[in-house]
Amino acid sequence: MGHCWSKVCGCCNNCHGGDEECAVQENYRKEFASRNVHLLTTMEKWNEKISEATRDGKIVVVNFSALWCAPCKTIAQAYCELADKYSSVIFLTVDVDELAELSTSWEIKATPTFFFLKDGRPADKLVGGNKAELQRKTAAIVNLDSRSRN
Repeated sequence: MGHCWSKVCGCCNNCHGGDEECAVQENYRKEFASRNVHLLTTMEKWNEKISEATRDGKIVVVNFSALWCAPCKTIAQAYCELADKYSSVIFLTVDVDELAELSTSWEIKATPTFFFLKDGRPADKLVGGNKAELQRKTAAIVNLDSRSRN
């Protein structure tokens, strides 16, 4: 199965540190995202996406993961598929090594850890790479959101 990242710029959508950083991000991109999954590597991007979601009343699913994490790699394809299925939801991937301070502030103790945010606040959490549970929790928060809008 192919990788599910799409590219925005020539190499990695977020070039800040030259070829070495671009290579790291490209490897991450190949594993953990799709056209609907945004890889966040700076606090500025984090704040931008959370503000956008809050302003627009969107649900956010955040995947705190690591390139070296086998369960993260295993669940990545399912996460990308969910992002494609629920295009009205903002799906984010945070590399716990790149944004260690953010990961610490969210008390990430294991990877992958998924947070489901509504109105910028945590509504649910999943620790581990349980595909069925990730699908269930994503569907549940989307359904909850759609019921609250009606």
